[in-house]
Amino acid sequence: MAGIYIHIPFCKRACHYCNFHFSTSLGLKNDFLAALLKEIELQRNYLGNETVETIYFGGGTPSLLGMDELQSILQALTRYFTISRDAEITLEANPDDISAGTLTHWKQAGINRLSIGVQSFFEEDLEWMNRAHTAAQAIDNLQLAISYFDNITIDLIYGTPTLSDERWRRNVLQALELGIPHLSCYALTVEPKTALDTMIRKHQISNVQPDDQARQFLLLMDWAEAAGYEHYEISNFALPGHRSRHNSAYWQGSKYLGLGPSAHSFNGQGRQWNIANNALYIQSLKQGAVPFEVELLTPDQRLNEYIMTSLRTMEGLNLQHVQQLSGEKMSRTLQKNSHRFIEQQLLREEDGRLVLTKQGKLFADGIAGDLFV
Repeated sequence: MAGIYIHIPFCKRACHYCNFHFSTSLGLKNDFLAALLKEIELQRNYLGNETVETIYFGGGTPSLLGMDELQSILQALTRYFTISRDAEITLEANPDDISAGTLTHWKQAGINRLSIGVQSFFEEDLEWMNRAHTAAQAIDNLQLAISYFDNITIDLIYGTPTLSDERWRRNVLQALELGIPHLSCYALTVEPKTALDTMIRKHQISNVQPDDQARQFLLLMDWAEAAGYEHYEISNFALPGHRSRHNSAYWQGSKYLGLGPSAHSFNGQGRQWNIANNALYIQSLKQGAVPFEVELLTPDQRLNEYIMTSLRTMEGLNLQHVQQLSGEKMSRTLQKNSHRFIEQQLLREEDGRLVLTKQGKLFADGIAGDLFV
């Protein structure tokens, strides 16, 4: 299987914490769409003959696309790629872009899954993040979306200075009461050169507290488990049958093509990433060239990537797969190096797999890094 990611690099406003590539000016939107359609044509052979099982519109804010714009992109993908008849097609949307009209249009275009950027159900949190929607819009438009789509995920952020444990509980409870089948929950990260980073360095707002984030993550795991959600990846929780097929393919090492400025691609042997500049992206595609850089992965890099991604999942790291990738000696070495984490009850070994414990999930990146070759 293979996937396609489309990066729509426009937003109504800049959230204080965001370091994704986007512009708050829509002046280049038409030129961008023309360039994107050209890139789709030029990249038609990137995935070989593999059937595309998932399409994901991310950003940025893809819900800013008009009906004709969305359909033109999907039609181009259908023209140049083999798309599975039951492909998962996800659109990221902000609550303030949701209405009966947009929901109808998205469904008619072929969207069958929505990823809605709620972040919090509290007004103070949303203002602190500089989100464009209100808490009332989040609840009202989620209820509306549920009447049109049965496959919905929402984003929630924890570990912000404005979020107490009780308010975090109420955020999660609100999502559960609405019956949202998939939750993506992220600890607030202070990324360099963001507005949040600047305000913290100027002591205009409080910094995040790692202990608070760890505690709220542990609480989240308990609440989600009690409600019947699978914690199938570090940041993702799903009711049975509602895992993200697109993101799961990333963690399983499947091929994917990224389209649009800043988008990344992987063909099984190497990675490539497009230039993160709208004007230069457009200019290059007008000249018939996709502006990307390439990195061919060494065997060690491929193994390290597998270690990193597999440990994030509930299935864990398959030692037999490591043996197939890098040989029996490497599999035994990895198993040996994991013993200290098993003794610390951060990892457990079961059925030939290394799986993070609840406590271990707090240190997932560090554990993976220590196991790298």
